[in-house]
Amino acid sequence: MMSSQVLVSRPHFDTRVVAQNGSQPPVTNPETTVKGNVYAGTSAGLATAGYRSAKYTPEEWFTNNSALLNRAVVDRNRAENICHESKALKTETDAGTLRTQTEGTKHLGERLQDIHRWRSELAQFIERLNAETHLLIGSRRRLEKALDATEIPFAIATDNLTCRERRFGPDLVEDPVQEELLKEVELIRSIQALLKKTLDQTINQIRLNREVTQTLELDWSDKQQAYTLDDQCGRYNNRSMDTQQHPSSAALQDQVCDEEVWRKFTVDNLRLAEREETASQALRRLSERVLQETTEDLRAQCVTVDQAFIQRCMELSQSKTQLELHLGQILDQIGAQEKNISYLQQAVYDKEAPLRVAQSRLHNRTFRPNIELCRDQPQLSLLGEASKLSRTVSALQQQLYEARKSLSDLEESRLALEKDIACKTNSLLIDREKCMTHRTRYPTVTVLSGY
Repeated sequence: MMSSQVLVSRPHFDTRVVAQNGSQPPVTNPETTVKGNVYAGTSAGLATAGYRSAKYTPEEWFTNNSALLNRAVVDRNRAENICHESKALKTETDAGTLRTQTEGTKHLGERLQDIHRWRSELAQFIERLNAETHLLIGSRRRLEKALDATEIPFAIATDNLTCRERRFGPDLVEDPVQEELLKEVELIRSIQALLKKTLDQTINQIRLNREVTQTLELDWSDKQQAYTLDDQCGRYNNRSMDTQQHPSSAALQDQVCDEEVWRKFTVDNLRLAEREETASQALRRLSERVLQETTEDLRAQCVTVDQAFIQRCMELSQSKTQLELHLGQILDQIGAQEKNISYLQQAVYDKEAPLRVAQSRLHNRTFRPNIELCRDQPQLSLLGEASKLSRTVSALQQQLYEARKSLSDLEESRLALEKDIACKTNSLLIDREKCMTHRTRYPTVTVLSGY
């Protein structure tokens, strides 16, 4: 019992040796130790009854102490291993962290180069498209000016046709001038339709160019912003003061695309821009060709109409000259005929007195008495004279009738010639003074080309 061993001497036990060796302490036999003690076998009895509160035996105490020491040794060894592993892990993680951070910085640099390359291509295409759109706007202005310029030739041609409707008589004819003017009107209408169609295509292409330019600008703006952010990320280091923790930033979002889709998006935009640029260039060449051909056609038709007018005016002038020449001759003939009629009238008048004399003689000789009323030579002579005078007067009157009829025909011819001359004068006035004068306002090649 514990009470009988209270005064037993404590065995010598070095805990450092135990800690180093890791063995349990030696167990000492209590009987051997008691023999040398003067109080061996002495019993405290009732004197120590109130102090008997111990619960464990010395073996349990030593066992417990040994367990604690062993546990301390194990914990210390484990702690030393953990410290060693921690140092190795720190060295390894520091190197890994530096390596991954360096690799991330390298990837950011490569990404910046990639973004810069695509951003530069986008900027070049934006500049090219803006320049192309500017040129196309110039083509649109030229088409608009050329379309407006066609109104003048159209007004001139329709005015010429309206003026020539005021011709009268035989000059109201479907001559070459009229045919060429109608061709000119139809040509102008077809050219206006072609210019309007080309203008609509140009306006639509300008809209497409601007839409594509806006798409490229948005892409460029996104890449510019991404470049700025990645450049800022690339400048971060472990000593940066503006970094902070964002635990949720490592989670990818649903809308995040991979690098191939990102590259394809820009490539598709550039291809679309290149396609619209090609279409715009082709449309500009088409517009240039349309303007050139329409201008040449209008000027050629203008020259044709002018030549037809010149030829027609020449024909009218020649015809008018011939008519005026014939009118002069007719007027001379009318004067001669009027004189002839006066001469014939005088001749008839001059024959009236001899006829009256002859008839008076014959009448008076009818009063001869009886046998004196004979057909003598004077009677026969008077009869012949009266008959001859009658035939002469009849011939003169017939000639006077013919002369008067001729004078009437001459007057009709004069009226017809004067009317035709007036018609030719009116036609010349319309063609030369009005139409040809108005055609001098025909637009030049420069104006018709849209400049």
